[in-house]
Amino acid sequence: MIQQHVKEAIVDINITPFTQKLNTPLTKNKITVLQINLGKRCNLVCNHCHVEASPKRTEELTPEVCNQLIELIYQFPEIKIVDLTGGAPEMNYGFKPLVEAARKTGKEVIVRSNLTIYFEQGFEDLPEYFAKNKLKVVASLPCYLEDNVDKMRGKGVYNGSIRAIQWLNQLGYGRNSNLILDLVYNPPLPQTDKFSLTPDQYKLERDYKVFLKDHFDIDFNQLFTITNLPVGRSKFHLQRTNLYIPYVKFLENNFNGDTVEYLMCRNELSIDYLGNVYDCDFNQMENKPAKSRMGETLTVSKLLEARTLDVIDEIRTASYCYGCTAGCGSSCGGALI
Repeated sequence: MIQQHVKEAIVDINITPFTQKLNTPLTKNKITVLQINLGKRCNLVCNHCHVEASPKRTEELTPEVCNQLIELIYQFPEIKIVDLTGGAPEMNYGFKPLVEAARKTGKEVIVRSNLTIYFEQGFEDLPEYFAKNKLKVVASLPCYLEDNVDKMRGKGVYNGSIRAIQWLNQLGYGRNSNLILDLVYNPPLPQTDKFSLTPDQYKLERDYKVFLKDHFDIDFNQLFTITNLPVGRSKFHLQRTNLYIPYVKFLENNFNGDTVEYLMCRNELSIDYLGNVYDCDFNQMENKPAKSRMGETLTVSKLLEARTLDVIDEIRTASYCYGCTAGCGSSCGGALI
């Protein structure tokens, strides 16, 4: 613990505070996206996971919070997108009730799927369920080559992912205009201080499409490139290899002010399985709850009482925010510019 505090102090000395880089507080826009982390249960243990999810984790949404979230979805028509994540969101309590509440109210639903969950006992109905409810599937495939994927996500994950995408394709995903399948690229965790930014998203998308079509007759819509932020298991890896401070400094040195306008934290609320409110999923994992303009820590129940989602003026920031603003930027929807 003492060693960790020393490391954080060193970072404070070497890294420019993010708000200082902006010269102005980072402010919220109107809330249109509700991102819900249903819990930490997952069938995989990926080495870059910022949630630190695994099959051994048991934390998940409670019935009480699930009901509050359903009420929130019904009460606020300005929510256009309900974005379900985890862990494997499908494994955690409340997944289908939240899907159905969102679809009944005409909202787009995104499920952030690891793909291999479809082959676990009890979850074999998921692809058909997704298609029936026209869910937008955003699926992790951190490379189009088998060796790279299995090193990051576990042996056999690549082949399982390919089978899952082919299954989705057979149902019309990536081929019918109302069944969207997007893939996500994450770079490997750095092993030396020779860091690099994520590749050009559109060029890499072409490479993915050509390779996957030629080898597996796979189709998908878009590729999202996402930077590994120094949070969760990525952070632990960087600390173990003494790369944490150099990596954060690298991200700062590649700060691009043009990305700030499009940051995902500006129009979304991130909710954890306990009903606490955050500006983004990374703040959630670093336990930095969102604050109202009165300085009050927010929960779903407090939003319901307030009868408004627009209670946050200033977004809480940290050094890892440089990961979202480096180069072309990074978000749950890929590059920002």
